[in-house]
Amino acid sequence: MPVAVMKSAGGSGKIGRGAYDEAFPRVGDALTLYVWRRMAFAPVRWALSARIPAAAAIAAEALLALLVFACFWHGRYWLGLLLSVAVMLVSVSALMLARLAHATPATNRLRSAVERLYPLLWWWAWEHGLAAYGRPFEPIYATMVLWVVVGGTIAINAVEALAMHRFNGMEIHAWRPIDSKFRLASAARNTNLFILALSLLAGRPDSGFVLVAWSTLISLIVHSVRLAQLTEEQSLRHKINSWLDR
Repeated sequence: MPVAVMKSAGGSGKIGRGAYDEAFPRVGDALTLYVWRRMAFAPVRWALSARIPAAAAIAAEALLALLVFACFWHGRYWLGLLLSVAVMLVSVSALMLARLAHATPATNRLRSAVERLYPLLWWWAWEHGLAAYGRPFEPIYATMVLWVVVGGTIAINAVEALAMHRFNGMEIHAWRPIDSKFRLASAARNTNLFILALSLLAGRPDSGFVLVAWSTLISLIVHSVRLAQLTEEQSLRHKINSWLDR
C-alpha cells in the first residue's frame, strides 16, 4: 500500500476519497466495486476519525452474520437478505479499516477466517430454510446440491490460496484482464446473494439455490483451469505477474 495512503489515515483519522480509492482492492465482484465501495466510504471515514479498530468491525460483522444465519435457517429469507446488506457494508468497512489503520497480521487473518466461514453457514441455512418456506428439496437431492455449493466454495477458496502461495501473492483474479472481468460475476458471497434475491422475487428460493450450485461448479472449473495454466507458465520459466502491475 502506498505510504501516502497510510499516513493520510493513520495520524489525523481523516481520509479523502482519493486515498480511499487508492487503498481499495482493484479486483472484486461487481457489487463490491460499484455499489458497496461508494456506500462504505462515509462509515469508514467516521470509524477512522472515531479510532474504531478493525477488530470491532469484524466482531460486528460476525454478529450480524449469525443473525442472517438464523433468519435463513427459519425460512425468513427477506429479513435475512436485508441483514446481509448490512453484513456486506460492514465487511467492506472492516477491510478498509484493516488496510488504512495498519491492522496487525493476526487481525487480518481473523477477518479472512470470518469472511470465509459464515457464507458456508449461510448456504447451509438457506437450504434448511426451504422446508419452512414451503419449497423443500428431496433429502438426497438436498444433500447433493448443498455439497456442490459448500464443497465447491471451499475448493474455490483453496485454489485461490494455492495460487497466492505459488505466485508471490498474486491473486488468481488479477493475472489477466479476463480473470478480473470473470471475478465480477464469479461464485462468491455477494454474487450468490444476488442470485438468491432474484429467485426469491420470483418466489422460488429453491431454484435460486440450484442456480448458485451451477454457478459454483462453473466458477470452480474456470479457477482450476486458470491455476493449471499458471502452473504450466511457471514450469516453462515464464515471468508471471498481474496485468494490474504493468
